[in-house]
Amino acid sequence: MNLLTKWDLFHETDDLSNRLSNYFGRSPLPRREDNDLWVPVADITEDAKEYLIKAELPGLERNEVKVTVEEGMLVISGERKSEHEEKDRKFHRIERSYGNFVRSFTLPDNADGANIQAEFKNGILHIHLPKNKKALKARPIEIEVH
Repeated sequence: MNLLTKWDLFHETDDLSNRLSNYFGRSPLPRREDNDLWVPVADITEDAKEYLIKAELPGLERNEVKVTVEEGMLVISGERKSEHEEKDRKFHRIERSYGNFVRSFTLPDNADGANIQAEFKNGILHIHLPKNKKALKARPIEIEVH
């Protein structure tokens, strides 16, 4: 009988983070999946006219980010490519995460998914989601990022 179990640092830290967030009344951080290298953080605000999502995407250009709406979900995806080691340069520490990412949000019932606008400025993606009393129709929509 094998009594040893594999310790998963990311699972343990995610669990601790979620417990602390719940204790202090904050939303937990997005969970890391085994195949995801990083997950961009986001703020969501609301006023009388719209919802606004601001996602941090440092080091990316607007053409490297894709925003889509499908079946009531807003999805932000892309890839941050890693820097390759140069012959005359040695890396001592690499703390930034690289690779593919996907972040998704369930759209509220009063959101107008057909009229979303997105802009990318200084590494921050701003997604403007206008409010509408009509229910979101289930059809794929790709949003152009300006």
